[in-house]
Amino acid sequence: MEQDKLIPFNKPYIIGNELSYIADAVQYGKISGNGKYTKRCQEFLEKIYGFKKCLMTTSCTDALEMAAILLEIQPGDEVIMPAFTFVSTANAFILRGAKIVFVDSKDNDPNIDETKIEAVITKKTKAVVVVHYAGMPCNMDYIMNLATKHNLYVIEDAAQAIDSFYNGKALGSIGHLGTYSFHETKNIQCGEGGMLLINDEQFKARAEIIWEKGTNRAAFFRGEIDKYGWVDIGSSFLPSELNAAFLFAQLENLEKIQNKRKAIWNTYYKKLQSLETNGYIQLFELKNTTSNGHLFYIVCKSLEERMQLIKHLREHNVHAVFHYQSLHKSNYFKDQHDGRTLENVEKFSDRLLRLPLFYELSLQEVEKISTIITNFYEN
Repeated sequence: MEQDKLIPFNKPYIIGNELSYIADAVQYGKISGNGKYTKRCQEFLEKIYGFKKCLMTTSCTDALEMAAILLEIQPGDEVIMPAFTFVSTANAFILRGAKIVFVDSKDNDPNIDETKIEAVITKKTKAVVVVHYAGMPCNMDYIMNLATKHNLYVIEDAAQAIDSFYNGKALGSIGHLGTYSFHETKNIQCGEGGMLLINDEQFKARAEIIWEKGTNRAAFFRGEIDKYGWVDIGSSFLPSELNAAFLFAQLENLEKIQNKRKAIWNTYYKKLQSLETNGYIQLFELKNTTSNGHLFYIVCKSLEERMQLIKHLREHNVHAVFHYQSLHKSNYFKDQHDGRTLENVEKFSDRLLRLPLFYELSLQEVEKISTIITNFYEN
C-alpha cells in the first residue's frame, strides 16, 4: 500500500495564524503558562459560550483531575459515569480515591442511559459525570433534576463536544463543571490541550489556585495581593503559551472549521442512510439535535462484521478505527465491577466503527468512502 494514497482516520492541520502566533509568543518573551494567548483563549470561550470562568490546561485529563479536586472527592465517595468512555474520565476520580459506578449506554447511542442512574445512587454518591459522545448531548434536563433531587454535583466531560448545544446551551456550560479537549483528534486542536469550564461561582477562586500549583500567584500578578504563597493543593496544570498560541489561531477560525466538519458529517449521513433503512447498519438517532461534526460512526451487526469492514476499507486505502472498550470489563477494573450487565456498552465496544473525519478531508473523499462501505454491504 502506498502511504500517500491512504485516507487517514485523522490529520492535524493549520488553518490560519498558528505559526505566526507561536513566533509572536516567543518574541513576546513568555512561553510558559498563563500568558497573553492563554488569556485570549479563555476569554474567547467565556464570551461565546457563557462560562463563568475558563482555565486552559495541558489536557482534558488534567481538567477532569482539577474537577475531582474541586469537588473534594475523598476515598469512599462514589462517582457515577458511563462505562463507554476514555479511561481519563474514570482515572481522574480514582486518583482521589473514589469508587466508580458505571452505567450502561442507551440502545440508540453510546451516551449514558439517564434512566438507569437513580438506581445506583447511594448515600455515598457525590457526583455524576456525563460524557457527550461524538458531540451528541446527554439528556441534561433529566440529569440536572436528578442531581438537584439527590444533592449531587454534575461534571460534563465535553471533550468531544465543543460547539454542540442542548436546548440552546453550550455543552459544558450546564453542569457545575465541564471539560474540553484540544487533542489533535478534536475539532479545535493544539496537539495536546484542554480546558476546565466553571459554571458554579463557588469554584472560581479555588480553581485558579489549584491551577497555579496550589498558590495564589495569579492574584499576585493581577496586583490583588502583594506576595503569593502556597495556600492549597494543586499541580502544574498550565500549558505552554506555544500551545495556547496555536489554539487561539484555531479558535479564530471556529466557524469555518465547524462548517467544513458539519458538511463532511452531513455528506456521510446522506450517503449512508440507505444502508440503515435497509437494515445493514445503525446510525445516530438525531431527533431534535444536531452534530458538531466531531466524529461519524456506524454500528455494525457484529464484531466479526466490523473486523471484515475495517479490512475491506484498508484494502481500499481507507483507515477506519473502532473506539472505547468497556471500562467495566477492563483488566484494571473488572474485579471492582458490581456484576451488572451493561449490554449496550458491550454492543458499542464490539460494533461501533469510526470513519475518517478531519478538516482537510474532501467531500469527494467522503463520497468515495461511503461508496466503498455501500459496496461492502450490497455485494
